[in-house]
Amino acid sequence: MTEVATTAPDQRVYIDKQHPQAFRAMRSTAETVREAAAEAGFDRRLVELINLRVSQLNGCAYCLDVHTKAALQAGESVQRLGVLSAWRDTALFDERERAALALAEATTHPADATAQEAAYAQAWTVFGDEQISAVIWVAITINAFNRVSVLSKHPVRPARVATTG
Repeated sequence: MTEVATTAPDQRVYIDKQHPQAFRAMRSTAETVREAAAEAGFDRRLVELINLRVSQLNGCAYCLDVHTKAALQAGESVQRLGVLSAWRDTALFDERERAALALAEATTHPADATAQEAAYAQAWTVFGDEQISAVIWVAITINAFNRVSVLSKHPVRPARVATTG
């Protein structure tokens, strides 16, 4: 028997809340991927740049909010975050970051075979197998979280302003 939706048509089901065991498994995967990235020699700043770039491509406001905060906490600069969507047009990103960002974009848009081949070729010039795999896993993982947040329409709440007194 088919269950009737109880959520209003203009609202979304928070699928992470509807199936928390699946979301917990995704979070566990994300932790494993972060550990693999660290073992491959990537610092948290690069992981967060990948998370942010993929979230930009997917239009995920919630993940952009979360990972902007994480990137700043990891020591990323406001300037680099501000120009991340145009990373190809600035000298602010080094060769490794460029290779990682290109590979993350190719992972996000796998149907673009030309971009995928170019990204792999670029990645091979600076990374080994472990690092290429880690970048792809970071991109795959954030893509999955983007889908959860976009389809659930997770809200971005205003930041709380600290008061002194």
